[in-house]
Amino acid sequence: MIVIKLGGSLATSGKLQQCLDKIDKDYQRRAVVIVPGGGVFADQVRQVQKQWQFDDRTAHLMAIHAMQQMALLFKALKPHFMIAASVNQISNQINQQGVFIWSPDVTELDSAGIPSSWDITSDSLSAWLAKTLGADELIVVKSVNINPDFDVLKLMQQQIVDASFHKFTQQTLFKLNIVNAEEFIS
Repeated sequence: MIVIKLGGSLATSGKLQQCLDKIDKDYQRRAVVIVPGGGVFADQVRQVQKQWQFDDRTAHLMAIHAMQQMALLFKALKPHFMIAASVNQISNQINQQGVFIWSPDVTELDSAGIPSSWDITSDSLSAWLAKTLGADELIVVKSVNINPDFDVLKLMQQQIVDASFHKFTQQTLFKLNIVNAEEFIS
């Protein structure tokens, strides 16, 4: 099984459709789960939180909804991909042919002890999902250039991945690839 996290900024960079087409073409014969970033919807949450100064729990809930909105966008662009909201739903259906889009369930994340913080974004959630599902590989697709010899701690310092990503990728068995969208679609 492969988990592929598509950064939310791919929607505004013009690369989202190409990334979805690549998955559709090259990954159909494997068990694949796509994790959507929150993109412009999550950016809106950050802006509104700054303006209204509400708590991180509320922002977290809104950011999860942002990921769910992106999941709906992905599904609209690839109607034959299937949306799944929980680990159990993915696990029960992953043996079927096709690609799943994860639309995370807040209750499941709360039960797993995932804190409500901007230190944990869809990057860390994709690592949590990959570990929880026992995935063989996690591919994180970003709009920015990534050094092929990337260092997770350096990417955290550069704010390319979130501040908790290193913690979520420790003691995991999956192969980790963080790539630029151009590299992914080539």
